[in-house]
Amino acid sequence: MSVTSKIRRQGGAAVITIPPALLKLMDLDVGSQVSLTVSEGELIARPVRHSRKRYSLDELLEGSEVLTELNAETEWAREGESVGREIS
Repeated sequence: MSVTSKIRRQGGAAVITIPPALLKLMDLDVGSQVSLTVSEGELIARPVRHSRKRYSLDELLEGSEVLTELNAETEWAREGESVGREIS
């Protein structure tokens, strides 16, 4: 698909309008990031895809031993009857 768009000035920037049909073809929305490169005098726009880091179970559980120890050390504070106007 080939589209002609005019470069215009908005504030201090040069802006190119991208038609909705082209955005849909590229699976982009307003606010999406694109990488702009110039190759042999042509401007090339490629979507920037942010991949989310996938954590292993070991990475997710890292530090959980410390929380277990802390819960054991402060268990006394969670036991017993209300003394004043605490919500139980």
